[in-house]
Amino acid sequence: MIYKAGVITISTKGAKGERVDTSGPNLVNVLKNEGFDVVYENIITDDIDIIKKELIKVSDDNINLIITTGGTGFSKTDVTPEATLAVIEKEVRGIPEMMRNLTYKITDKSILSRGVAGIRNKTLIINLPGSKKASEENFNAIKEPIKHGIEILLTDGSNDCAN
Repeated sequence: MIYKAGVITISTKGAKGERVDTSGPNLVNVLKNEGFDVVYENIITDDIDIIKKELIKVSDDNINLIITTGGTGFSKTDVTPEATLAVIEKEVRGIPEMMRNLTYKITDKSILSRGVAGIRNKTLIINLPGSKKASEENFNAIKEPIKHGIEILLTDGSNDCAN
């Protein structure tokens, strides 16, 4: 099955045209190579209310997976996790735990990412770091299990989850 995905880059400088976004376009290509139909892509500012509105709008548009990139660090303006937690209905802690665990083998700085993951309606939302390299490494760490998770979301459960 082909799943619909959206990529949202959260970067005030990127949204203002002051910085070229490399992580968003790269994630679009990564998702397409994994068989996702990327139907939405946008760059928005690091503003909690704007992020919340964007996540609600996109998740209410029957998109199966939303990947955010940026806003997961320690800076005062890094509010992507807080916005995500405000709009999701269920948190999926295993996804960011595994991303940090597996990417720690690449860089010990992975533990500084505050990204979260969760479900809103039938959409899985995952926060990734803002750099091209880190966002791709984090996605690669969890790409196979999330396909199964999306399948469960779309079918209201699965009898073969233990297999």
